[in-house]
Order: sequence, then structure tokens, then C-alpha cells
Amino acid sequence: MTISQGETAKRTRLSPDQRRAQLITLGTKMLGERSIDDISVSEIAAQAGISRGLLFHYFPTKQDFQLAIVRNANTELLQHVAPDRSLGVFEMLRDSMERYIDYVSANRNSYQALLRGPTSVSPDLAMPLDQTRDAIIDIILTEAPVSIADADRPRLLLAMRGWIAFVEETTLTWLRTEPISREQHIDLLVESLIAIAFSVDPALAAALRS
Repeated sequence: MTISQGETAKRTRLSPDQRRAQLITLGTKMLGERSIDDISVSEIAAQAGISRGLLFHYFPTKQDFQLAIVRNANTELLQHVAPDRSLGVFEMLRDSMERYIDYVSANRNSYQALLRGPTSVSPDLAMPLDQTRDAIIDIILTEAPVSIADADRPRLLLAMRGWIAFVEETTLTWLRTEPISREQHIDLLVESLIAIAFSVDPALAAALRS
């Protein structure tokens, strides 16, 4: 949708950090409506009440702006799955997965755009996605009260990256068709992680079940 002159936001004086944050927030919101390549710099500038040229004062290129949007979307996701340490490990894991599913359900267009759009093939735009995947794995291993032998870690990390891919693919399918209930889907994701952990380190699987 093109922003008409009458719809252009009133210019508001903001600090550079506030303006940059505003532009990223507007871009992240637009990502929920269209692919990253279809985000309009002109529309974002109009919504912010600034010129298109001024937007490029904060982001030298459109790709820099796209990268900031992708990073922000991934930061939001990580904030929503942050573990609740008042819970036991298993309850903590399931609670985080519940919030993961609730977040992507509420932001399904941006979730699909990030995983299936240009960000999935562009090395620069894909990097924040990979960092988010690694961060989720790190959260799980940090919260599990068990030490992992150095010799077992490469195999475990590889297996858990496979689990992340399973989570993303099954969730994309679930968002499109919802062949099972939300609770069943969450159970599937949690139990698949424990099964993978058991294949690598039974002690880790037991810790995740505790």
C-alpha cells in the first residue's frame, strides 16, 4: 500500500538512536506483511515523517536496513523464548516452546518471510538467523544441569541443529495447515528434542526430562 501525502506522519524530532529504533520497528512491522525485498524504504520514511534520503543517513544502503530489520525480528523471537527459571527444566523447555509457537503464530508472515524468503539464501541476511539458532541451542544446553564431554559436543551440536531445522519445517507446515492441535505440536517439538538428546547423551535427555 502506497502512503499518500495526507497519510505521511507528522515530523517528530527524535535523537539519532530513537529515530533508528523507530525505523527498525516500522520495518519489522512491515516484514509481517510482505517479504524483506518488498519492504518499501519510501513507505517507511513516510510513516516516520522523514525523507527517504534521511533514512539512508541512518542506514547507508537498503541491505543495511534489511539486515537491521532481520536482526530485530530475531531479537524479538529470542526475547519471547527466554527461559523462565522459576520452572523445572522440562516445564521450562515446554514453556519456551509454547511461547515460541505463540510468537510465530502471531507473526507468521514475518516468520515465513525470514525462513523462505531472500534471507534464506543471502549470506548476510541469513547470518542473524543462524546466530538465533545457535542462541536457542546455547540456552537449552545452559539450562540443562548436565556437563557435556568435549568429545561428544560436536555430535550433539550437529544433532541439535538438525532439531532446529525440524522445528522450523514442521512449524511452517503447521502454520499453513494446522493438521494437529497447538498442544500436540508443542509436545512433538519437545519430545523430539529429548529423543535426539537421548541418541547422543542419555544423561542429557534425563536432565531435559527432569
